[in-house]
Amino acid sequence: MKPLGIEGAWVETPRVFADGRGRFHEWFKDQGFRESTGQAFRLAQANCSRSVLGTLRGIHYASVPPGQAKYVTCVSGAVLDVVVDVRTGSPTFGKWEAVRLDDATHRCVYLSEGLGHAFMALEDDSTVVYLCSEGYAPEREHGVDPLDPALGIAWPENLTPLLSPKDAAAPTLEQAERKGLLPSFQDCLTYRGKY
Repeated sequence: MKPLGIEGAWVETPRVFADGRGRFHEWFKDQGFRESTGQAFRLAQANCSRSVLGTLRGIHYASVPPGQAKYVTCVSGAVLDVVVDVRTGSPTFGKWEAVRLDDATHRCVYLSEGLGHAFMALEDDSTVVYLCSEGYAPEREHGVDPLDPALGIAWPENLTPLLSPKDAAAPTLEQAERKGLLPSFQDCLTYRGKY
C-alpha cells in the first residue's frame, strides 16, 4: 500500500494472477494492511453499490468517534474514487485526491475515520464494494456537496452528475464547518490511536 497525499488515506494495487480460466487477486490482506498503515481494520459491515454512468455518490463521512473507515474497490466497470479531507485542523483540510478504481487494475483505496468519500461511475453498471469499520448509523452520517465550487473536485466534464436528493442538498464544506458538523483532525488521530 502507498500513502496518498492526505494523511490517513492509502491506495493498493494488488498483484493479479491471470490464466486461461480467468483472474485471481487478493484485494484485502490483514497482515499487509497493518504493516503498511500501522492500523488495524475492524470489519463491521460490507456494502455493494451498483451505479449507472454519471452517478455521483458522496461526499460522505461519519462523526468521530467512532467514525467509519472504508476499504473500497470496484469489481465491475470503473469509478473515479475521491478522498476529501473534511477534518478541521488538518494540514490538508479541504484538499481532495482522486484514484481511478476499475476491474482492470483492481486498485483499492483505504480512508481512515473522519475522511470524506465520494465516487462517480465512469461506466454503466459500475459496481463498488467496500468494507466498513462501523455499521450504518443515520444519526452519525453526514455529507458535503460533491459539487462545492470551493472544493473544486475535477469530476469528468463529459458526464452529467446524477445525485441523490440527499447528496444534492448537502451543505458546502464551509457551511458544514460553520454548523459544527465536521470531525476534528485531533479527534480522529486520538480515536485511531486507541486500536
